[in-house]
Amino acid sequence: MGSVFLKIISYYESCDRAHWLGEIGKCGWRAGAFLYELLTEERFFDTVGEGSELLLLTDNDRLVSFCTFAERDEIDTNLSPWIGFVYTFPEYRGHRYAGLLFAGIAETAKARGIPKVFVSTDHIGLYEKYGFEYITDMKSIYGNMARVYVINA
Repeated sequence: MGSVFLKIISYYESCDRAHWLGEIGKCGWRAGAFLYELLTEERFFDTVGEGSELLLLTDNDRLVSFCTFAERDEIDTNLSPWIGFVYTFPEYRGHRYAGLLFAGIAETAKARGIPKVFVSTDHIGLYEKYGFEYITDMKSIYGNMARVYVINA
């Protein structure tokens, strides 16, 4: 992998969206394919909310990790905002790079006066490493149960 030059960028503020869309399309994850579809069909904001963001952690022209900071996620509740579509490419795993995105989201939330950020997942032991606290299980819009975590901004 060589030396890594990491930078967080906003997908929608990028001047090279086509490149980053192509990188997202390479992730080989079902939810990533859905995100790719939402972006391609311009349904991202309709699905996750108008003020939402897609953050990309990049290594020069390579995509390391990505996630959304969104008004809505797969849990139909009044809790908001959500971190969603969290993915790190296999060659970058094990370095806690997603934590850089989470820290960036916490800073953004704090600057916006948002005290808490939520995440829903089926993973156990992943988000705890980044300071998230498990609060409950909730039913997703897909009918399955998901673990809901919170972090203070």
